[in-house]
Amino acid sequence: MSGVHYKFSSKLGYDVVTFHGHSISLADLKRQIMARERLKVANCDLQILKAETSEEYSDDAQIPKNISVIVKRVPARATNQKEPVRGTSKATPNLAEANAAEEDKIKAMMIQSCRYYEPLK
Repeated sequence: MSGVHYKFSSKLGYDVVTFHGHSISLADLKRQIMARERLKVANCDLQILKAETSEEYSDDAQIPKNISVIVKRVPARATNQKEPVRGTSKATPNLAEANAAEEDKIKAMMIQSCRYYEPLK
């Protein structure tokens, strides 16, 4: 059995994720850490850093066995940043040049300004 030692930046001690083989993919490591720590995928994402250099691993990285990493929780990334605005049919990037009434432009601007802000449900 091989293992990767991980610790959250706010904790003092390391925990171990075990696996078979000489390395583990970053996605598998994140999945195992989230399962062990009972974190929900929808609420957050994990940022994995090398403990010695604080350098972030890329998404396609293979983490070798017997290495120490630092884990940071970060907000979950939006899956589709280019989705249309909810509740409106206006998807005009430049509202100043849109062919619409001034009130409709203001309404579209207000919706676009808070598009990605969603308070806790």
